[in-house]
Amino acid sequence: MAHHETVELREMSDEHLQLTLNETRENYFRLKIQAQTERLDAPSELLRNRKKIARIKTIQKERARALAATAGQSS
Repeated sequence: MAHHETVELREMSDEHLQLTLNETRENYFRLKIQAQTERLDAPSELLRNRKKIARIKTIQKERARALAATAGQSS
């Protein structure tokens, strides 16, 4: 499952990836608050959201490094 999601994330544009990151962070925040105030129906959602945030940030860093590497080669 994670592999399929990672492929989908890699196919997104930079803007769409950032939007997805923002939405996932908001959802993660809401879940954390809900976990502290009441019982969660699916506690695994916290972990799933945390991993998705990490995947997105990793992809963004990879793209930034690739962009910096191509800019460094053209100089």
